[in-house]
Amino acid sequence: MVGAPLLSRRDVLLGGGCLCCLPGFAASADSSTGAFATEEIAPGIHIRRGADEVATARNAGGIANIGFILGREAVAVADPGGSLSDGARLRETIRQVTKLPICYVILSHVHPDHIFGADAFEQDKPTFVGHTRLPYALAQRGEYYRGRLDQILGKGKAGPVVVPTMLVSDRAEIDLGGRVLSLTAHPTAHTDCDLSVSDRQTGTLLPADLLFVRHVPSLDGSITGWLKELAALKALPAKRAVPGHGPAQVSWPSGAADLERYLDVLLRETRQAVAKGMEIGEAVQVVAQSERGKWALFDEYHGHNVTKAFKELEWE
Repeated sequence: MVGAPLLSRRDVLLGGGCLCCLPGFAASADSSTGAFATEEIAPGIHIRRGADEVATARNAGGIANIGFILGREAVAVADPGGSLSDGARLRETIRQVTKLPICYVILSHVHPDHIFGADAFEQDKPTFVGHTRLPYALAQRGEYYRGRLDQILGKGKAGPVVVPTMLVSDRAEIDLGGRVLSLTAHPTAHTDCDLSVSDRQTGTLLPADLLFVRHVPSLDGSITGWLKELAALKALPAKRAVPGHGPAQVSWPSGAADLERYLDVLLRETRQAVAKGMEIGEAVQVVAQSERGKWALFDEYHGHNVTKAFKELEWE
């Protein structure tokens, strides 16, 4: 809760990532029953809505929105999931839909709920795609994340750290046959290694954790950078977007309104707190409290966001 020690379970596990959530909303993934549901949100784009829960052995870390995109000749995975079993179940679902080769596995950023299913796809010998800064981020955090996940899920169930083999430093494209996906490597925003995907064919944007809906955002990069990148994403000619957490799809750019408001309030009120000479602990108690009640998991994430923003803005 706000006012509790700043180093919460979430901070210990993630260092600012997005792995721990609290229950309270309907989930589409439950490893205890074996259910794994995907929704075809646009022709050829299938999304599994992550569970709104903390990562547990029961949900196998399946708490992020992940999925796959079909072309005429190949399949691209849009984040492989939060554990080896989460990735394996995604792969099984793909194989139920198509026998096309899985040629690309896109790793949107360093946070464990989006990447630890990657090893389930090694047998397909795909190209693993990531931001040019992702290998460094994995070198700094990957084994720590893996160890902590093993403690939660069970020894060996997190899956190994998989390093991207195709790095995107600015923009790139991958061709699935009749469907070209545009990849954008973003400056520091949600993290320092965010990669977004755009499908021009259907007007679908997959920004991963550059977009949170209903689930309170998680700041692990730069608040000013995130607002700048969000503005750039809003200018794209997309009809819909797939949040990293929240519904499987939202209208675009209207679906970014709540995130933008939250970040604006966090930025403005953190600057005010710095100007008043507040300490971080005091700022956590007061900054952006008007957002309470508007987001799921507010108490779990918001204090960390204030702390991160404060450390950035006190040196402006």
